[in-house]
Amino acid sequence: MREKHLKFMKAAVAEARKGLREGGIPIGAVLVKGGRIIGRGHNRRVQKKSAILHAEMDCLENAGRLKAADYRKCVIYSTLSPCHMCTGAILLYRIPTVVIGENRTFKGPESYSGKSVKLINLDLPECRELMERFIGERPELWNEDIGE
Repeated sequence: MREKHLKFMKAAVAEARKGLREGGIPIGAVLVKGGRIIGRGHNRRVQKKSAILHAEMDCLENAGRLKAADYRKCVIYSTLSPCHMCTGAILLYRIPTVVIGENRTFKGPESYSGKSVKLINLDLPECRELMERFIGERPELWNEDIGE
């Protein structure tokens, strides 16, 4: 099971790195249904001058409209623990499983989401190091993103 999760997290990390290359915040996400990626996204708040385009939101948007039953068959992968806004979208669409790359640099409302969502933390050094480096280099942008 871990190998499968690592495969999809690798795609989320690629999205995070894409966002960083674009001048944004290095957080990426993918939405998986039936063992296949159906949506990809990365934090594009800076690039699109958006208040809401976190990686998970961008990923859900790029997956397009799905039926409620389809979301319930999905797994969302994010390089970082989802924030309140993204957790709200996950709960709204009843996505049953969230796999995160790490939660040491930021921990969203995991206990809130844990009531109806299975949370798997891979605790990957690659994800943590990517965020630590970014936070060290761009603390003002990071603080803006998390509402500090």
